[in-house]
Amino acid sequence: MALPDPPTPAPPLAPAGGRPTPRFLLAHPAHLVALGFGAGLSPLAPGTVGTLWAWAAFLVLQLWLPRPWLVAVVLASVPVGWWASTVTARHLRLLDPGAIVVDEVMAFWLVLLVLMPAGWGAQLAAFALFRFFDAAKPGPVGWADSLFHGFGWRGGLGIVLDDLVAAFCTLFVLALWRHFT
Repeated sequence: MALPDPPTPAPPLAPAGGRPTPRFLLAHPAHLVALGFGAGLSPLAPGTVGTLWAWAAFLVLQLWLPRPWLVAVVLASVPVGWWASTVTARHLRLLDPGAIVVDEVMAFWLVLLVLMPAGWGAQLAAFALFRFFDAAKPGPVGWADSLFHGFGWRGGLGIVLDDLVAAFCTLFVLALWRHFT
């Protein structure tokens, strides 16, 4: 028997209509993480902006961190992103807000972690494939997107799961490409 999620009041800074503001971004650490340190505030294509931010951040992290630490950061981003997505969606009072981009960040970090080292062409192909799978949600990505909805841990899992499946689909296509070329 599942225990119900405890009621958590939304912070007083929750925006009307679910459109986050810079003030909302800074109101709670989960908002900062879930909104990709501001990338999710983009009025146009926040998922694409979040993925671009992830790409740039990964390249910088790769310069500063030894490989084992980079792996640890990428793996830790999954439960942290799940938590941040859960809290932020509840505070926005939306099931899967487009402004939450930490799911794109952690999933694309996973793609880059497996792909790198790679040239710009391969990285650009990974970016385009990931954005396709995340936005169009074909096959397994659409299935994963439909699994978990609601508020609480299930809703947070639903936010991140489809992006993780999109990452695995991206890696699968890239592996096929490398194998047959």
